Amino acid sequence: MNTGVRNKEKVALVFGGSRGIGAAVARRLASDGYAVGLTYVSRPDSAQRVVDTVVAEGGEAIAVQADSGDATAIRQAVDIVVEHFGRLDVVVVNAGILRLGTVDAFTLADLDQVLQVNVRGVYVAIQAAVAHMGENGRVITIGSNTAVRPLSPAGTVYGMSKAAVAAMVKGLALDLAPRGIRVNNIQPGPIETDMTAEHIERIKDMVPLGQVGQADDIADLVSYLAGSSSRYMTGASLTIDGGMTL
Repeated sequence: MNTGVRNKEKVALVFGGSRGIGAAVARRLASDGYAVGLTYVSRPDSAQRVVDTVVAEGGEAIAVQADSGDATAIRQAVDIVVEHFGRLDVVVVNAGILRLGTVDAFTLADLDQVLQVNVRGVYVAIQAAVAHMGENGRVITIGSNTAVRPLSPAGTVYGMSKAAVAAMVKGLALDLAPRGIRVNNIQPGPIETDMTAEHIERIKDMVPLGQVGQADDIADLVSYLAGSSSRYMTGASLTIDGGMTL
Protein backbone atom coordinates (compact mmCIF):
# COMPACT_ATOMS: atom_id res chain seq x y z
CA MET A 1 0.00 0.00 0.00
CA ASN A 2 2.48 2.61 -1.08
CA THR A 3 4.03 4.78 -3.69
CA GLY A 4 7.17 6.88 -3.53
CA VAL A 5 10.91 6.95 -3.94
CA ARG A 6 13.84 7.17 -1.57
CA ASN A 7 15.62 10.43 -0.81
CA LYS A 8 12.58 12.68 -0.97
CA GLU A 9 13.56 16.22 0.05
CA LYS A 10 10.98 16.42 2.88
CA VAL A 11 9.34 13.51 4.68
CA ALA A 12 6.62 13.49 7.32
CA LEU A 13 5.11 10.65 9.33
CA VAL A 14 1.60 10.95 10.77
CA PHE A 15 0.68 8.46 13.47
CA GLY A 16 -3.06 7.89 13.27
CA GLY A 17 -3.33 9.34 9.77
CA SER A 18 -6.14 7.36 8.16
CA ARG A 19 -9.20 9.29 9.39
CA GLY A 20 -10.38 12.60 10.78
CA ILE A 21 -7.70 15.00 11.94
CA GLY A 22 -4.86 12.66 10.99
CA ALA A 23 -6.09 12.23 7.42
CA ALA A 24 -6.46 16.01 7.03
CA VAL A 25 -2.94 16.50 8.37
CA ALA A 26 -1.50 13.89 5.99
CA ARG A 27 -3.19 15.51 3.01
CA ARG A 28 -2.08 19.01 4.04
CA LEU A 29 1.55 18.03 4.55
CA ALA A 30 1.51 16.30 1.17
CA SER A 31 0.21 19.51 -0.41
CA ASP A 32 3.06 21.34 1.35
CA GLY A 33 5.51 19.14 -0.53
CA TYR A 34 6.20 16.37 1.97
CA ALA A 35 6.29 12.71 1.14
CA VAL A 36 3.98 11.29 3.78
CA GLY A 37 3.92 8.10 5.77
CA LEU A 38 0.79 7.44 7.81
CA THR A 39 -0.21 4.74 10.23
CA TYR A 40 -3.53 3.01 10.77
CA VAL A 41 -4.73 0.32 13.16
CA SER A 42 -7.77 -1.44 11.71
CA ARG A 43 -8.98 0.50 8.66
CA PRO A 44 -6.71 -0.21 5.69
CA ASP A 45 -9.50 1.01 3.40
CA SER A 46 -9.48 4.46 5.01
CA ALA A 47 -5.69 4.59 4.92
CA GLN A 48 -5.68 3.61 1.24
CA ARG A 49 -8.12 6.41 0.43
CA VAL A 50 -5.75 8.95 1.97
CA VAL A 51 -2.82 7.49 0.02
CA ASP A 52 -4.85 7.51 -3.20
CA THR A 53 -5.85 11.15 -2.65
CA VAL A 54 -2.24 12.19 -2.10
CA VAL A 55 -1.08 10.31 -5.19
CA ALA A 56 -3.92 11.71 -7.32
CA GLU A 57 -2.75 15.20 -6.41
CA GLY A 58 0.84 14.44 -7.41
CA GLY A 59 2.25 13.53 -4.02
CA GLU A 60 3.92 10.48 -2.54
CA ALA A 61 2.57 8.40 0.33
CA ILE A 62 2.84 5.12 2.16
CA ALA A 63 0.47 3.62 4.74
CA VAL A 64 1.74 1.32 7.50
CA GLN A 65 -0.33 -0.77 9.91
CA ALA A 66 0.76 0.00 13.47
CA ASP A 67 -1.07 -0.14 16.79
CA SER A 68 0.07 2.85 18.86
CA GLY A 69 -0.32 0.74 21.98
CA ASP A 70 2.46 -1.56 20.72
CA ALA A 71 5.98 -0.15 21.12
CA THR A 72 7.47 -2.64 18.65
CA ALA A 73 4.90 -1.74 15.98
CA ILE A 74 5.56 1.97 16.52
CA ARG A 75 9.30 1.56 16.04
CA GLN A 76 8.80 -0.65 13.00
CA ALA A 77 6.52 1.97 11.40
CA VAL A 78 9.23 4.60 11.78
CA ASP A 79 11.82 2.26 10.32
CA ILE A 80 9.60 1.40 7.34
CA VAL A 81 8.95 5.05 6.49
CA VAL A 82 12.62 6.00 6.81
CA GLU A 83 13.69 3.01 4.72
CA HIS A 84 11.10 3.86 2.07
CA PHE A 85 11.76 7.57 1.74
CA GLY A 86 15.35 7.79 3.00
CA ARG A 87 14.85 10.36 5.79
CA LEU A 88 12.40 11.84 8.31
CA ASP A 89 11.83 15.54 8.96
CA VAL A 90 8.46 15.82 10.70
CA VAL A 91 6.50 13.49 12.95
CA VAL A 92 2.90 14.19 13.94
CA VAL A 93 1.63 12.00 16.76
CA ASN A 94 -2.14 12.04 16.40
CA ALA A 95 -3.03 8.49 17.43
CA GLY A 96 -5.05 8.26 20.61
CA ILE A 97 -8.08 6.66 22.22
CA LEU A 98 -10.99 8.04 24.24
CA ARG A 99 -12.46 6.21 27.21
CA LEU A 100 -15.02 7.95 29.41
CA GLY A 101 -16.18 7.12 32.92
CA THR A 102 -16.37 8.55 36.41
CA VAL A 103 -13.86 7.43 39.04
CA ASP A 104 -16.26 4.96 40.61
CA ALA A 105 -16.85 3.20 37.29
CA PHE A 106 -13.59 3.48 35.35
CA THR A 107 -11.91 0.11 35.06
CA LEU A 108 -8.23 -0.56 35.58
CA ALA A 109 -8.09 -2.14 32.12
CA ASP A 110 -9.41 1.04 30.52
CA LEU A 111 -7.00 3.15 32.58
CA ASP A 112 -4.06 1.05 31.43
CA GLN A 113 -5.15 1.18 27.78
CA VAL A 114 -5.57 4.96 27.73
CA LEU A 115 -2.17 5.52 29.32
CA GLN A 116 -0.53 2.94 27.06
CA VAL A 117 -1.73 4.60 23.85
CA ASN A 118 -2.10 8.26 24.81
CA VAL A 119 1.07 8.65 26.91
CA ARG A 120 3.46 5.71 26.47
CA GLY A 121 2.70 5.40 22.76
CA VAL A 122 3.30 9.11 22.19
CA TYR A 123 6.64 8.98 23.98
CA VAL A 124 7.78 5.87 22.09
CA ALA A 125 6.76 7.37 18.74
CA ILE A 126 8.74 10.54 19.43
CA GLN A 127 11.73 8.61 20.75
CA ALA A 128 11.81 6.43 17.63
CA ALA A 129 11.27 9.33 15.21
CA VAL A 130 13.87 11.75 16.55
CA ALA A 131 16.56 9.09 16.22
CA HIS A 132 16.33 9.77 12.47
CA MET A 133 15.96 13.56 12.55
CA GLY A 134 18.54 16.23 11.94
CA GLU A 135 18.56 19.92 12.74
CA ASN A 136 15.23 21.66 12.08
CA GLY A 137 13.29 18.45 12.67
CA ARG A 138 9.74 18.94 13.91
CA VAL A 139 7.77 16.96 16.49
CA ILE A 140 4.07 17.82 16.73
CA THR A 141 1.66 16.13 19.11
CA ILE A 142 -2.12 16.32 18.94
CA GLY A 143 -3.38 16.69 22.47
CA SER A 144 -6.71 18.07 23.66
CA ASN A 145 -8.19 21.17 25.26
CA THR A 146 -9.23 18.87 28.12
CA ALA A 147 -5.63 19.17 29.29
CA VAL A 148 -6.47 22.80 30.13
CA ARG A 149 -9.81 22.27 31.83
CA PRO A 150 -12.03 19.21 32.37
CA LEU A 151 -15.17 19.49 30.28
CA SER A 152 -17.15 16.59 31.70
CA PRO A 153 -17.12 14.55 34.93
CA ALA A 154 -16.44 11.39 32.91
CA GLY A 155 -13.35 12.69 31.13
CA THR A 156 -10.80 12.61 33.95
CA VAL A 157 -8.50 9.91 32.57
CA TYR A 158 -8.58 11.22 29.01
CA GLY A 159 -7.81 14.76 30.20
CA MET A 160 -5.06 13.44 32.46
CA SER A 161 -3.44 11.65 29.53
CA LYS A 162 -3.52 14.80 27.41
CA ALA A 163 -2.12 16.91 30.27
CA ALA A 164 0.72 14.39 30.43
CA VAL A 165 1.39 14.99 26.73
CA ALA A 166 1.56 18.77 27.32
CA ALA A 167 4.07 18.23 30.12
CA MET A 168 6.02 15.74 28.00
CA VAL A 169 6.36 18.27 25.20
CA LYS A 170 7.95 20.83 27.53
CA GLY A 171 10.56 18.36 28.72
CA LEU A 172 11.30 16.97 25.27
CA ALA A 173 11.67 20.49 23.91
CA LEU A 174 14.54 21.00 26.36
CA ASP A 175 16.02 17.59 25.56
CA LEU A 176 16.02 18.23 21.82
CA ALA A 177 16.77 21.97 21.65
CA PRO A 178 20.55 21.38 21.40
CA ARG A 179 19.86 19.33 18.26
CA GLY A 180 17.71 22.06 16.73
CA ILE A 181 14.55 19.93 16.85
CA ARG A 182 11.36 21.81 17.73
CA VAL A 183 8.64 20.08 19.77
CA ASN A 184 5.13 21.53 20.04
CA ASN A 185 1.65 20.40 21.02
CA ILE A 186 -1.76 21.24 19.53
CA GLN A 187 -4.79 21.06 21.84
CA PRO A 188 -7.98 20.92 19.76
CA GLY A 189 -11.47 21.41 21.06
CA PRO A 190 -14.42 19.67 19.40
CA ILE A 191 -13.68 18.87 15.77
CA GLU A 192 -16.27 17.67 13.28
CA THR A 193 -15.25 14.24 12.01
CA ASP A 194 -17.02 10.95 11.35
CA MET A 195 -16.07 9.88 14.86
CA THR A 196 -17.77 12.86 16.55
CA ALA A 197 -20.78 13.17 14.25
CA GLU A 198 -23.38 11.81 16.67
CA HIS A 199 -22.74 14.33 19.45
CA ILE A 200 -21.15 17.31 17.73
CA GLU A 201 -24.37 19.39 17.61
CA ARG A 202 -24.77 19.14 21.39
CA ILE A 203 -21.20 20.32 21.94
CA LYS A 204 -21.58 23.30 19.60
CA ASP A 205 -23.57 25.20 22.25
CA MET A 206 -20.57 25.02 24.61
CA VAL A 207 -18.28 26.89 22.21
CA PRO A 208 -18.23 30.72 22.52
CA LEU A 209 -17.76 31.12 18.77
CA GLY A 210 -20.89 29.06 18.22
CA GLN A 211 -19.27 26.55 15.91
CA VAL A 212 -17.11 23.46 16.07
CA GLY A 213 -13.76 23.13 14.35
CA GLN A 214 -12.93 21.31 11.16
CA ALA A 215 -10.10 18.85 10.70
CA ASP A 216 -8.51 21.25 8.24
CA ASP A 217 -8.26 23.87 11.02
CA ILE A 218 -5.90 21.55 12.86
CA ALA A 219 -4.07 20.63 9.66
CA ASP A 220 -3.43 24.33 9.03
CA LEU A 221 -1.80 24.69 12.44
CA VAL A 222 0.28 21.55 11.88
CA SER A 223 1.46 23.05 8.59
CA TYR A 224 2.59 26.18 10.41
CA LEU A 225 4.43 24.24 13.11
CA ALA A 226 6.11 22.03 10.50
CA GLY A 227 7.36 25.00 8.51
CA SER A 228 10.09 27.58 8.84
CA SER A 229 7.76 30.27 10.22
CA SER A 230 7.69 28.44 13.57
CA ARG A 231 11.48 28.25 13.90
CA TYR A 232 11.49 30.22 17.19
CA MET A 233 8.75 28.13 18.84
CA THR A 234 9.31 25.04 20.93
CA GLY A 235 7.73 23.53 24.03
CA ALA A 236 4.41 25.26 23.35
CA SER A 237 0.89 23.92 23.73
CA LEU A 238 -1.50 25.75 21.39
CA THR A 239 -5.19 25.46 22.26
CA ILE A 240 -7.54 25.76 19.28
CA ASP A 241 -11.13 25.38 20.50
CA GLY A 242 -13.19 28.44 19.64
CA GLY A 243 -12.73 29.85 23.13
CA MET A 244 -14.19 26.80 24.87
CA THR A 245 -11.62 26.72 27.67
CA LEU A 246 -11.42 30.47 28.31
